[in-house]
Amino acid sequence: MGVSLAETIGVLFGIAGVWLTIRRHIWCWPVGLVNVGLFAFVFFHARLYGAAVLQLVYVVISLYGWYRWRHPGPNLRELPISWTPWRWWGGLGAAGVLLTVALGLFLRWRTDAVLPFLDAATTSFSLVAQWQTARKWIDNWLVWIAVDLIYIGMYLSQHLYPTAILYAVFLILAVLGFREWRRSIAEPEKSWI
Repeated sequence: MGVSLAETIGVLFGIAGVWLTIRRHIWCWPVGLVNVGLFAFVFFHARLYGAAVLQLVYVVISLYGWYRWRHPGPNLRELPISWTPWRWWGGLGAAGVLLTVALGLFLRWRTDAVLPFLDAATTSFSLVAQWQTARKWIDNWLVWIAVDLIYIGMYLSQHLYPTAILYAVFLILAVLGFREWRRSIAEPEKSWI
């Protein structure tokens, strides 16, 4: 499979996966796994190594999220949406910054990465957002909005136009996702699983 075909199919699975996430449907996780597998291939060929490795880490977090949504806990039909607990924000922020610095330095000194620190920052904070998604913490959408804005510029600079369009769609979906999840807190009886 060529890079362009993998990118195009990955775009379709990516949009479907985020749409299913907005709807809180369990199938967001297996659809997302196809998306990240294809984009690992695409990003490796584009020399965006941080983004490529990110896709592989997404596999692990997606499997965790799939399990967590499927097994929400005793006496729970589904994992409830909630805000990220305050005690988690310091750790998530620190993890994002430390990973950005470490990965950025590694990419700068040890690879031919084209945007080492930008690639590292988007990679690091995407992991934060994906962890929040796996826990059904509503503020994941706010982190995705910030990250998607940066990704759009990064992919345009590398002439990955279908991917830049995908992240523009992701940006719109993240805004819709935040709005929908906030609304669902007010209407908890509504379920899409």
